[in-house]
Amino acid sequence: MVSIHHALRALKDGLPDVLSAESILQVCRGAGHRWRRSPLNPAVLIELFIMQVLCHNTACTHLPHLSGLQFSASAYCQARKRLPLRVFRLLAMKVASHFIKASSGDGLWHGHRVWRVDGSSASMPDTPALQAYFGQPGAQKPGCGFPVTSTLTLMHGATGIATDLEVRPLRTHEMSGVAQLHERLEAGDVLLGDRGFCSYAHICLVSQRNAHAVFRAHQRMKVDFRPHRPSRRELPKAARAGAPSSKYIRRLGKNDQLVEYFKPKQKPKWMSQKQYDGLPGSIIVREIRYHIYKKGYRPKDITIVTTLLDPEKYPAKELADLYGDRWEIEVDFRHQKSTMGMEVLHCKTVEGVLKELWIYMIVYNCIRHVMLQAAKRQKVPTTRISFIDALRWICSVTIGDVLAPLVVNPDRPGRVEPRVIKRRPKPYPLMTQPRQELKQALFAS
Repeated sequence: MVSIHHALRALKDGLPDVLSAESILQVCRGAGHRWRRSPLNPAVLIELFIMQVLCHNTACTHLPHLSGLQFSASAYCQARKRLPLRVFRLLAMKVASHFIKASSGDGLWHGHRVWRVDGSSASMPDTPALQAYFGQPGAQKPGCGFPVTSTLTLMHGATGIATDLEVRPLRTHEMSGVAQLHERLEAGDVLLGDRGFCSYAHICLVSQRNAHAVFRAHQRMKVDFRPHRPSRRELPKAARAGAPSSKYIRRLGKNDQLVEYFKPKQKPKWMSQKQYDGLPGSIIVREIRYHIYKKGYRPKDITIVTTLLDPEKYPAKELADLYGDRWEIEVDFRHQKSTMGMEVLHCKTVEGVLKELWIYMIVYNCIRHVMLQAAKRQKVPTTRISFIDALRWICSVTIGDVLAPLVVNPDRPGRVEPRVIKRRPKPYPLMTQPRQELKQALFAS
């Protein structure tokens, strides 16, 4: 039977048995869940669900063969349905918390913990319940597409551990769930995000937790590095077009300045009026622009906005390098969706989809923890350890095994590959009408 519990014990890194049967049952008790005595108790159910994810979403009917236990697919699905969603979330948070503590002090940037936040998505079966709750892309005709969920993930920058997850319908603004993720931030933490997270309201929310923001400037923001340039409010109406709304304060270096942002008159749709009224009237931020040129990439200018204002303690070059590390969260999403198979979920109810996503988070974090331990033992950066080899090791470990050396990927900075598919797909047309209409057309012909 595939067991992540055995894999974690094989690491012998002093961690508590966070996925042992007793630990899982303790989480269930903490969630107020009561269960009857049965072979499919909560600990077994969680282990079986984890096994499904590890084995590339194997069918429920195949689980008895993999686990060596005797039960029907129907009994397993009904028992899993009775297990509260709160149990899955609490267990995922507990696992992430233990792994973060195990790496305490690792990878601090100027004494700060760094976090990455970004959004992703996942497809799922086409059922009425999932269509009604999550919705499907607007370009797909009704009956011809699949429901898609929008997810928002907070990841620990030094380890890549996913610490929290927000799941929303597809047509939901990324910012609508980011405030819940802020609860994981502590004073002094640094939050990295792309241009979708760079807004006055969000920067204020981060600052209210005594944390720091490093975001790429939104594409609609007007940024001008001319010293003593006027702001929009300082110009007559006829000359305001193209002028920045921020007020120039001080030049810190080439393309590096302090400016004052003012509270917009209109609140964002994702924020309540009470929250918006509690924001300050203005904030001081730092704007930095730098040029990127890499072989195989188009040259471009990047502008970042940050609340780290001291140019001596936080040089512009180091802030640029820090924001460059934000791309690692995209690599982590690729691991989840392509390597682990999270791109297409399999549960057919809303609660089932949410449970499946939390299980994916648990499995992903266990793989990341194995990579971290392997990197320490093999004395290489964690990013060089093969994610898929760590996954395969977990799937093959047995009682008494120890962590074997994992594959170390070659260091190839600047390497690029064309985004093309060599193997030709089947020559079938795309579905542009509901299946029932297509069937009727076949019978009519």
